[in-house]
Amino acid sequence: MGNKKPNEMSFLEHLDALRKHLIRSILFIIIFAFAAFFFKDFVFNDILLAPKMPSFITNRTMCRLSDFLGTKSLCINQKPFSIINIKMTGQFMTHITVSLIIGLVVAFPFVFNEFWKFLKPALKKKEISNSRGAVFFASVLFSLGALFGYYIIVPLSMNFLGNYNVSPEVVNKINLNSYIQTFTSVVLASAVVFELPVLIFFLSKIGLVTPKFLKKYRKHSLVVILALSAIITPPDIFSQILVSLPLWLLYEIGIGISKRVEKRNAKKFLPDVVEK
Repeated sequence: MGNKKPNEMSFLEHLDALRKHLIRSILFIIIFAFAAFFFKDFVFNDILLAPKMPSFITNRTMCRLSDFLGTKSLCINQKPFSIINIKMTGQFMTHITVSLIIGLVVAFPFVFNEFWKFLKPALKKKEISNSRGAVFFASVLFSLGALFGYYIIVPLSMNFLGNYNVSPEVVNKINLNSYIQTFTSVVLASAVVFELPVLIFFLSKIGLVTPKFLKKYRKHSLVVILALSAIITPPDIFSQILVSLPLWLLYEIGIGISKRVEKRNAKKFLPDVVEK
């Protein structure tokens, strides 16, 4: 009595294991951040500043679509706005901040994998088997969300916010820090929102969410999705619909995932009932 099982760990051992996983996660972020820092021209000219340029693939595609439909309203970012820096340390600090954010985004699969390794010993073999591929799918969804934000939401946001004016007397000279904040918040918000199926999976595993619950509040979820779309996109109907569609699809995928989890939980429970 009071003897510890071989696979059990004390509180201090858990803390030590968590510390090791956190250190490895931070190292991954720092390594990718250093790489982003040294490839400054590529990061800023080819990635961060590209969506506001007419040559960006999304802008070119939207203009072709605009010509095909015979409307000029869809042709975006044809007059690039100027970006200025108003602080002595502004460009250097922005360079460091951007490098760290890119390090975090690129290192996400490795960080999530470390988090999964920390949780794995607490799970049963069947739970580990049922959750196989969690790191892969979470990483894929995060990447898809970031790409969706970068190629769809960012160009639309830049076109609307960069060209919006309250009077012809006011000229837009966008601050570098403001541009980067808008860019990164949109991309990161999209990446996080695309993790919805993963969140539903884990909530279904612990019994907080069921397919019946998700179906019952489907209409309510549509309102939430529209609200989220309004937050992470410029305030125009076209952008909000464009963002709402994939989020709605992710919600429906989440219902399917919750159904599968419920079936597996039912199969797991039935043998115990039979034995009793």
